[in-house]
This record gives sequence, C-alpha cells and structure tokens, in this order.
Amino acid sequence: MEGVQVAGIYVRDQDEALDFYVGELGFRVHSDVRNGNFRWLTVQYPGQDGFQLGLFKPGAPMVDDATAQMLDAAVAKGAMPPLVLSVKDCRTAYAEMRARGVEFTQEPVERYGAVDASFRDPSGNGWKLVER
Repeated sequence: MEGVQVAGIYVRDQDEALDFYVGELGFRVHSDVRNGNFRWLTVQYPGQDGFQLGLFKPGAPMVDDATAQMLDAAVAKGAMPPLVLSVKDCRTAYAEMRARGVEFTQEPVERYGAVDASFRDPSGNGWKLVER
C-alpha cells in the first residue's frame, strides 16, 4: 500500500461546496468528472498534492434515495465527524479566512497546548482549525 489518496465528505450541493472550498478556503480543483447524474469532485489543499478531499453528494450509484436523504439530514445537523485543517498560526488563519467569508462557530481558543477555532462548511460539515 502507498497511503490514502482520497477521503470524501458528503455535501448537499456540490457547486456551493466547490465555491466554498476553492473560493473561501483556498483549495484547488483536482478532479471534476460527470457520469450521468454522478459527479466525482475532488479538491486539494495547497502543498498537499498526494491527498484529495472528495466533495460528494449522497445518491446513486453509491446509496439509495432513502439513505441519501438520511445522510443529507445528518450532514445538515453537523452530525458527521469533524475534519481538521492544520495551520501555522491559528489566529492569523482565522482572520484571513473570516476576511474571505468563512463563518466561524468558535473563535481561536488556547487549550490542550494548542490554539484552535471551529467553522462549518455550507453543508454543515464541522471543521477544526488547529495550530501546529
């Protein structure tokens, strides 16, 4: 094995998610491929060329309609596990991201020997911004 190449999250609207991850968080598009109603959409964080974050809409062919509705509801409630974005300086990254339109649910706080802040993407996925 060589390692994890793609990890995915569920989003309610792929275009909205793309605008957020590229326009507000600074990711870049890696893949955007359609096959009928299915869209394989992945983004990469600058400097992490070996890893892609998949922005996937729940639905066929991966899950049935009932499961897709359940997943949409869980994501919207923030029930999915949080993701972590590592930064050199949490307070600086927080200020830069707020200036680009990211809405935070928690301002930077010092705890456990680090500084962290929290935000959610437009679909409801929770993120922790953690100072290395």
